[in-house]
Amino acid sequence: MSSNHDHLTTSWGAPVGDNQNSQTAGSRGPTLIQDVHLLEKLAHFNRERIPERVVHAKGAGAHGYFEVTQDMSQYTKAAFLSHIGKRTPMFIRFSTVAGELGSADTVRDPRGFAVKFYTEEGNYDLVGNNTPVFFIRDAIKFPDFIHTQKRHPQTHLKNPTAVWDFWSLSPESLHQVTILMSDRGIPATLRHMHGFGSHTFKWVNAEGQAVWVKYHFKTEQGVQNMDVDVAAKIAGEHPDYHTEDLFNAIATGDFPAWKLYVQIMPIEDADTYRFDPFDVTKVWSQKDYPLIEVGRMVLDRNPENYFAEVEQATFSPGSFVPGIEASPDKMLQGRLFAYADAHRYRVGPNHNQLPINRPQCPVHNHQRDGAMAYGDNGGASVYYEPNSFGGPKESPEHKIAPYEVSGQAASVAYDHHDHYTQPGDLYRLLSEDERARLVRNIVDAMRPVEQDDIKLRQIGHFYKADPEFGTRIAEGLGLSVAVES
Repeated sequence: MSSNHDHLTTSWGAPVGDNQNSQTAGSRGPTLIQDVHLLEKLAHFNRERIPERVVHAKGAGAHGYFEVTQDMSQYTKAAFLSHIGKRTPMFIRFSTVAGELGSADTVRDPRGFAVKFYTEEGNYDLVGNNTPVFFIRDAIKFPDFIHTQKRHPQTHLKNPTAVWDFWSLSPESLHQVTILMSDRGIPATLRHMHGFGSHTFKWVNAEGQAVWVKYHFKTEQGVQNMDVDVAAKIAGEHPDYHTEDLFNAIATGDFPAWKLYVQIMPIEDADTYRFDPFDVTKVWSQKDYPLIEVGRMVLDRNPENYFAEVEQATFSPGSFVPGIEASPDKMLQGRLFAYADAHRYRVGPNHNQLPINRPQCPVHNHQRDGAMAYGDNGGASVYYEPNSFGGPKESPEHKIAPYEVSGQAASVAYDHHDHYTQPGDLYRLLSEDERARLVRNIVDAMRPVEQDDIKLRQIGHFYKADPEFGTRIAEGLGLSVAVES
């Protein structure tokens, strides 16, 4: 029997450290949802006879490369970050969040900022937004939140009452709402906005030492935003404005670029920092954890076929490579399952075999059959593990770096409940002109809300962030607000 073994990998090409034991909280468990290898195995198996897919939201994409400008090996063993000058091919997809496939580009909405790095250890997907925070901090609320952003089931119209009702009952959303309603809620182009990983992740170096990390992509084109009235005009006259701008810039050689920076937090600081560092509705102060330059991303090639490359591109925050791992961020933990599962449903269980998603490194696993199985479907090779026939085996050196967990297994919230300090700080950082536009945008967005109690509840949150903030919105809506101290 052969003693030579290829490394067992995930479908995105990353080596598997343990294929015999699920990741659990202690020897008895329960099992952790961050075990993306387990989730992929089970979800793929369930779909080997169920070929279903749906259309995804509107987006634009481009190819390019990422070049390391500072050696990160002291923090992570990820090979694509190992030395200065190392280049890795990548693909990015920008998107709106709430709109349908045919919606306008210039609406007020967060922008998806999803980057796929084709590394020699498998694909690494960094799936973020153009904002450093999000509306909610627990994935259990995500379906409800997105329902409010979609159309009313009876009228099939957008429903501002549902939007503001949910936000007013979810005060953790205030930070993101403030950013969304500010000038940055409508970027001038996709090239003129920052990108963020938003979540906290874990980096692990070759010695097994870990740190917490946040990602920041800073646009080299400078941040530029669009006036709300201009955006509305363009939405009616040229709904594909951002898509065309990106394509034309690259086609004419005006390649957009971003510098990637990270914030690094020592593992032990997570227990004492003034905000929970895993709460995606909060930012880390750059005074506490300064930005460290990592590299530069350049987009230099347009897709040849929109459907094959942009529409069929799939991204999952669970597509890790050795040296990059999950944190306990509750929103991230849910996304580790939900994103890959959406692609298995939308594109098919073998979506990682499509050219745009296929890793540019060897892939060895025992997944077979299902919709769109590409190539020879594994041929006659061994199709299970463990086996006695020299099939791929796990590589223990790639097991995740452990971290301590504590507490009871229960439905519990984060310990920190300050939803007002950071939005208030943001409001006070704005100039008077920026504050006036922010207030106008909020007032215009809240005016169609059908119930005054919803408006007053939301105004109360703005007031708690900053009394002037809440008062100006109340005055704009013709309401008076009394806030409990």
